[in-house]
Amino acid sequence: MTSDDTTLDASAPWLEVDAVIDDPRTRIVVCCGSGGVGKTTTAAALGVRAAERGRKVVVLTIDPARRLAQSMGISELDNVPRRVKGVDETAGGELHAMMLDMKRTFDEIVEGHADAERARAILENPFYQSLSAGFAGTQEYMAMEKLGQLRAHDEWDLIVVDTPPSRSALDFLDAPKRLGSFLDGKFIRILMAPAKVGGRAGMKFLNVGMSMMTGTLSKLMGGQLLRDVQTFVAAMDTMFGGFRTRADATYRLLQAPGTAFLVVAAPERDALREAAYFVERLAAEQMPLAGLVLNRVHGSGAAQLSAERALAAAEALTETLVTERDADGDPAADPDAAEASRPSGGTAPNSPSDDPSSPVVENLGPGGIVDLDGGKTGSRTAGGLSPAAPAEQASSPSASAAQLAAGLLRLHAERMQVLARERRTRDRFTALHPEVPVAQVAALPGDVHDLTGLRAIGDRLAVRPDDADA
Repeated sequence: MTSDDTTLDASAPWLEVDAVIDDPRTRIVVCCGSGGVGKTTTAAALGVRAAERGRKVVVLTIDPARRLAQSMGISELDNVPRRVKGVDETAGGELHAMMLDMKRTFDEIVEGHADAERARAILENPFYQSLSAGFAGTQEYMAMEKLGQLRAHDEWDLIVVDTPPSRSALDFLDAPKRLGSFLDGKFIRILMAPAKVGGRAGMKFLNVGMSMMTGTLSKLMGGQLLRDVQTFVAAMDTMFGGFRTRADATYRLLQAPGTAFLVVAAPERDALREAAYFVERLAAEQMPLAGLVLNRVHGSGAAQLSAERALAAAEALTETLVTERDADGDPAADPDAAEASRPSGGTAPNSPSDDPSSPVVENLGPGGIVDLDGGKTGSRTAGGLSPAAPAEQASSPSASAAQLAAGLLRLHAERMQVLARERRTRDRFTALHPEVPVAQVAALPGDVHDLTGLRAIGDRLAVRPDDADA
């Protein structure tokens, strides 16, 4: 196996994607990875392939760019699963897609766990509106909350989750704990204390301590914000325990055997470094890892021609051309030589100069330059071609073909160098994590923007290494 070979080592286990999505025990597939590696496209392609192989699938994306909706031919995705048209349902499968609406999901939690009057008070509270729209970790928490809702309904055979991009940590694993701890933590409990202790006796008991704390918090947070927080806490009193409970339940769901994590990465050093971190973190959290999807891998139809041989052939062709030009003494065939043969100042080779011995050409008359044949570049002068004719026209067809071949050989050498670099980067990952199955997805010539492109990605996901060699 040469250094330019792009296939997987025999020792690296192959990720059987079809076996994962066909297994009826697999109910959740989570695609995770850093930003820009193709998680959304991979999740959508898995959804299309699973649906066309007979499963009832819903794809949940967190991507606000709406690429998933565009690729599936849906004008808009929202917090409600929408059926995707154009999917082959002859095997009995269906495909639905949705995009997380973070605030709407939070509102649904409030409306589902509070009576109408209390729900209205919460939804109109300024602190709640800020919390539900942009509090750190809210998006990730709501993604897991929505996943829990979808799984609890038991309407779909398979849920494919496109997680938010994450550069240095699996934030969607940490966020439910963080937000649940905040909403169920000591700070919130302290703010809730006046509402929970009834009567004057209770207020007298807490008066000194609470007044000191409230005064300090008012300086830090502002009086109005503190009142909004306390009003929010009082209204949410009956719901706080549920946040921690649901976060823990979703976390256990992610650890269950019916869940499969796919780490998506590009064949680049930084992306695979992040992928290695994800693999280690998932193992530490006891999350079931199915494997690594190596996306946008380059290939070549002439991999047997190495970069070194291609460069050597290009150099040989170039040297032959130079030798032939030197033997013919034809500077016009060499752009550099032709440029050097021209007088400075941009004067054309056939133009008259101050030298009385300069040749007089046909298109120079007593009154100035005479335009022959309408100024066409093919008009003749005493010196052969007109000054307007490009010097390159003097090159022979064989010389042009040789120049083109040399250029193509150099392009091929660059491609093979890219392949070799991707191969080395991938091999470093597989050496560190030899137990992780890997699937390679060959790069497409263009962007994926429809179901046909998603099917092509799915086909590439399922290609066996020995089939890729054929």
